[in-house]
Amino acid sequence: METGEWDISANFLEEGGPLMSPEEVYANLGRLVADAPNFRANDRLQTEEMIWMAKAYALLNEAGMMQEAISVQLQMELITTALPHLRGGYADKLLAAVHRALAIAELRAPTSVRGAFISAGNAFDAMTAVGRVLGEATTKVKIVDPYMDEKALTDFAILADKSVRIELMADSANVKPSLKPAVTRWQAQYTSERALEARLATSRSLHDRLIIVDGSKVYTLTQSLNAFAARSPASIVRLEGDAVPLKIAAYESFWNAAAPI
Repeated sequence: METGEWDISANFLEEGGPLMSPEEVYANLGRLVADAPNFRANDRLQTEEMIWMAKAYALLNEAGMMQEAISVQLQMELITTALPHLRGGYADKLLAAVHRALAIAELRAPTSVRGAFISAGNAFDAMTAVGRVLGEATTKVKIVDPYMDEKALTDFAILADKSVRIELMADSANVKPSLKPAVTRWQAQYTSERALEARLATSRSLHDRLIIVDGSKVYTLTQSLNAFAARSPASIVRLEGDAVPLKIAAYESFWNAAAPI
């Protein structure tokens, strides 16, 4: 499932109980939080805000989280009729209900998928989440990030096992100047112990932020590593289904066509 997609129709039950698996509830709530609008940016309610609130209510209702769904519904009604100076307070209460639901969903989710969604400003949680993914690798990790800078190495790649080969791919139009000297110094220090190769794809050809583990698993990131979860919530979620081999094949082609740094 791609980041930003909604899957609130899966695993329906005949009668009663939650309508989705704990993992699906956690994944969908995480995406909801990551896409939350800024309700204080405008005096009037925006279309995207109304759509987001409707998704929040529908998702909580489908997940069987009725207390949070009722809270969201109440705040929705207040927000739609409130004077501009009161909207922010109601929006804060609505967002608090959604965050509370996400915290509950994380506790109920399998241990293997916890920590996929990181609140804004939680730098250590961001490092831990990416490190958990890199820790799965036994042979090779490909990190794709159009806006890559030195943090891809200093904060994240260093978390992979020493025996794992690191492949970095950025976009030639958007890569940050700090990446090249970081790559050079890494290669000079580690030589073959922490094998590293970095390449630049053609200008504006990369649109995803991915981590491909051992050529078989694909994780999508909602933000670049240079500011992952720094100013807004972020997520790192494993891609499932038929899209996985297609993504791997596509980015292997990009890699083969890219130029070494």
